[in-house]
Amino acid sequence: MEGTKESLAFKSVAERLTLGITRILENMPGVVEVRLAEREPAEKRSLLSWEQKNNCILPEDLRDFYLTTDGFTLTWNVKLDNECVPLGCMTVHSVGRLRPLHQPTLLFSLPNAPSLADLDWEESSSECVLPNAPRPPHFDSRSCIFELDSCGGNGKVCLVYKNSTPGVVAQQSEIWFLDRSLCWHFLTATFSSYYRLMITHLGLPEWQYSYTPYGPSPQAKQWASLYQPLIYRNELSLPDSFGDSHLNKLDPLKAFKAKAKVPTPKKKPSAPCSQVSNTKSQGGSGKPSIAKR
Repeated sequence: MEGTKESLAFKSVAERLTLGITRILENMPGVVEVRLAEREPAEKRSLLSWEQKNNCILPEDLRDFYLTTDGFTLTWNVKLDNECVPLGCMTVHSVGRLRPLHQPTLLFSLPNAPSLADLDWEESSSECVLPNAPRPPHFDSRSCIFELDSCGGNGKVCLVYKNSTPGVVAQQSEIWFLDRSLCWHFLTATFSSYYRLMITHLGLPEWQYSYTPYGPSPQAKQWASLYQPLIYRNELSLPDSFGDSHLNKLDPLKAFKAKAKVPTPKKKPSAPCSQVSNTKSQGGSGKPSIAKR
């Protein structure tokens, strides 16, 4: 009886936590095994310990989220040819796994080993910045970066405290996406907005790349067009003003235009050898001949 009450209580909490997305997924064609990992709420002392350790204040909405559930994992599969293929995954790391993106240098590492801070220079970071976009974070001590989701190896969603100063508690945070080329892309200003964005995109593969100039891979676009047709069509209808700089522009009129042939000078036809010999013979007959005696 108590187990039944606990399961009902968890279902009600899960329904509010997922905004009803589990029922929507279960009614989609081909979707099977929609699973939400059950987790206990985080303790307040663990949140305070994290803030003291990292010298950062958790945003209010993220703090409330952790006090409801210590992390979040929702996965769902699709059935193809009688086989279950993992497809969707929504993840928010627990407090214990909310670690800095760049770990401190190990004791036995090489003294000149490269780190993410070595890749942080103004010229490289400005190449990835879109017009009218916020300035990207820095890999060095100017920013405090914590990983929220590893995105299955396709990048990292991070909780970022920009303009941080050593010895001063950082308070203002944003959600950014770090792609595999180590370029930053702004997602949302608050965790609540990012959470709704993640639920809206159903945790499809590479959905974060929809907010980059180059977009997701063709395979990810096919999955999005199948399970997210309305959002996918709206994204296609948006003017791709940012992505123009990443495309090779080809003018077919110039590329396939036939080259004008330069007229070659015509050579005068040479006289045949028979005509030359006849001319010579005629010329020789005109000379006075000396009669032999």
